[in-house]
Amino acid sequence: MPRIDDLIDQIRVLEEEMQTEYAKKRDDFGLVVGRRRVEFSEQVAALQRESKSGLVRYVAGASWLMGITAPVIYLGIVPMLLLDAFLFLYQAICFPVYGIAKAKRSDYLVLDRGDLPYLNALEKLNCGYCGYANGLAAYFREISARTEQYWCPIKHARRIIAAHDRYPGFMEYGDAENYQLGLERLRDALRRARAEA
Repeated sequence: MPRIDDLIDQIRVLEEEMQTEYAKKRDDFGLVVGRRRVEFSEQVAALQRESKSGLVRYVAGASWLMGITAPVIYLGIVPMLLLDAFLFLYQAICFPVYGIAKAKRSDYLVLDRGDLPYLNALEKLNCGYCGYANGLAAYFREISARTEQYWCPIKHARRIIAAHDRYPGFMEYGDAENYQLGLERLRDALRRARAEA
């Protein structure tokens, strides 16, 4: 489907342009992104510290409903940690058998908001929680996408919302004629990616 392939290529170009624009924004804030830490210029960091809301004022300004729901939110850490452990085991056991490259956890779980000088301790904790939850979801999605590409790379008959980025390369629903060839092609792509990693 040449038209769909063209659209996918256009989307990738736009994503690259978007990343370039994000990089320009980082420059506007005097950001230096290192391997382990993100740092602001001292002048920018000083201005940001002035914007920091004190912890006591932050908690006192919260509604009582937020206080009641917070434990429910934080209880989610238990299944997330279990999922994280399962994903580690799943990849360690299954992916080598099928020749699938492991998804690199650190590419998905980015916990850098704790470096923001304008956040108080509770805001940093909240940002860490959300960063972990969404990063874990993205990590899980990539592992699932690689698994789906190996075992069942067939598009659904109905449109799905927010399909993963491997999905456009899957075989069309009902295309029995090309299924076996397409399956081997997509499995080979996973094996090549592993060899290149």
